[in-house]
Amino acid sequence: MEKRVNEVQIECVKGDIANQTDMSTVVNAANAALKSGGGVAGALHRAAGPELAEAGKPMAPIQPGQAVITQAFALPNDYVIHCLGPVYGVDKPESSLLRQCYQNAIRLAEENKIKNIAFPSISTGAFGYPLEEAAKIAVEEVVKQTKHLRSLEKIRFVLFSEKDEEIFKKTFSRIIS
Repeated sequence: MEKRVNEVQIECVKGDIANQTDMSTVVNAANAALKSGGGVAGALHRAAGPELAEAGKPMAPIQPGQAVITQAFALPNDYVIHCLGPVYGVDKPESSLLRQCYQNAIRLAEENKIKNIAFPSISTGAFGYPLEEAAKIAVEEVVKQTKHLRSLEKIRFVLFSEKDEEIFKKTFSRIIS
């Protein structure tokens, strides 16, 4: 599914965030230490190689809502933007912190004149954020940010499962008619 919003193409696809060969930048649903882990962080670190964790060391730890940028190393991308999403029920206020992840990632993309970026569903795995709620926040914030973009031309949500993809597509259809 794809739609144009304020001259920006927004897509929702099922896929592997570590294999977005046509995207210059991917977003890592990172942990505070910017190390390998499970889910998205594990997949990106395995594909990028140990240099990704080394590049993150001087920037760690990051706080919920924050984002930092590194090279992508062995990934088929130029950059990785690492966002620390909130742990649902622990980091408060969850919705504001999750919004900040998308805001800060997009700000870094704009500062670095990045043309396209792929987001996973941040905080919905091990961090326990309910998928429907997280999808609403993610899509709303990305759509809101399109009004101010100068460099970004394409934003893609890369979802791990068909269920995740379906929820994002339904949410997107409700927000953008």
